Amino acid sequence: MRHLGILAHSAEGVALCFRAFCQEGFRNIGPDDHPDVTLDCIPLARSMPAWDTGDHEAIRAILAESVRRLARAGADFFVCPDNTAHLALELPGEDLELPGLHIAEVVADRAARDERERVGVLGTRYLMDGPVYPRVLAARGMGFEVPEPADREIVNRVIFEELVNGVFTERARQEYARIIGGLAERGCDAVALVCTEIPLLVTPDVSPLPTLDSTRLLARAAFEVAVGHQGPPTWRGGPLS
Repeated sequence: MRHLGILAHSAEGVALCFRAFCQEGFRNIGPDDHPDVTLDCIPLARSMPAWDTGDHEAIRAILAESVRRLARAGADFFVCPDNTAHLALELPGEDLELPGLHIAEVVADRAARDERERVGVLGTRYLMDGPVYPRVLAARGMGFEVPEPADREIVNRVIFEELVNGVFTERARQEYARIIGGLAERGCDAVALVCTEIPLLVTPDVSPLPTLDSTRLLARAAFEVAVGHQGPPTWRGGPLS
């Protein structure tokens, strides 16, 4: 089995990814068993000033250091359960020391298998305003929608003031459900929960649309690679080919 390295960027989302990966092992290998996994986490506070100023090069350097640590720990490949971080990971630059799965590709592949036509995208404002999901969805023949500007601000505020700090309130849950309902009215047939903490707040039973849970989808894809059901990834950062 291949050794997984998890590149953490925020604590709550990576904890969910780690648990989901191990639980795949419990279900498919046996009790208490899963492929080797190592997690590296440089505090999000180190990156937030660069996010606020749009300095993605600085963020890429921080993330690359985590990948180097994972390589030294013996990992064979990595995943980053933080969608927004892929804005920095996709920048041109030196190859990362490990190949990795790209979370947006994993989500878009699942949407394509489900024959979705138009996907709503919920994440940080950096991600909702950025090119990552529009590009991967369009490459598979799907359209996309993001919330209206005022609702994007609500989604972003809840992420950074609440979700990344482990705060999950009923008020936020209802606001997100309302916003997803608006995406349904605009023709979406699924919603991608592409801040890795959002699935902890919005469960399928409260969402007006079928959900694409980026965190658990990534964990399952990583498990498939780790046990050899899928070949190893080849992406080492930089623009997707």
